[in-house]
Amino acid sequence: MASFSLETLVGWNAVLRRQSPADIVRWALTQAGGRAIVSTNFRPYEAAILHLSVQAQADIPVLWVDHGYNRPATYRHAEALRARLKLNLKPYLPRVTAAHRDAIYGPIPMADDEDGLKKFSAVMKLEPFQRGMKELEPLVWITALRQVQNPNRAGLDIVSIDENFGALKVSPLFYSSNVELDAYLERHDLPNEWDYFDPAKADEKRECGLHAAWGKQAVSA
Repeated sequence: MASFSLETLVGWNAVLRRQSPADIVRWALTQAGGRAIVSTNFRPYEAAILHLSVQAQADIPVLWVDHGYNRPATYRHAEALRARLKLNLKPYLPRVTAAHRDAIYGPIPMADDEDGLKKFSAVMKLEPFQRGMKELEPLVWITALRQVQNPNRAGLDIVSIDENFGALKVSPLFYSSNVELDAYLERHDLPNEWDYFDPAKADEKRECGLHAAWGKQAVSA
């Protein structure tokens, strides 16, 4: 991918900070030259970034790692959004099923087992995500990252260079609040999903590795 100076990124973020999420998505697509994707895990408020993305580019590839541990409500939510938004969904699955992993390694690691969680994430989430990024080859990766989600993300910004997967990462909702997203979903009559669980995180303040520096090492190990 092309390299961008820190000065360029700072300038972009200063300008985009004053733009609407829809404007940011459109800007991202102009940078992509037809090679943009949006990622999702169908967690709460994901309908907003998916709706914004397909409004700007109806056939944008939607990268979804289905690690096999989603709750039934999340799978139903995914299918509802796929139908409603006509998503060009690109599911990527781990090379081992959830049942197979559990039989060999036991239950999902607990919140205090940091090493176990990183190993779990590398196999069930990071590897299929990396495979998806290699096959789809995006120049621009649109995400639903928000500043309020956890301490690590508070240090990011709307636009950043993703060192793990080699793309320009754009997060149009980075400064959006829950109140603003609730209003967006209501305005566009979009569903939300609250029964979401990410086994690679164990709690909401932890990173699964997709957006943290250790993720690159975990996948290549």
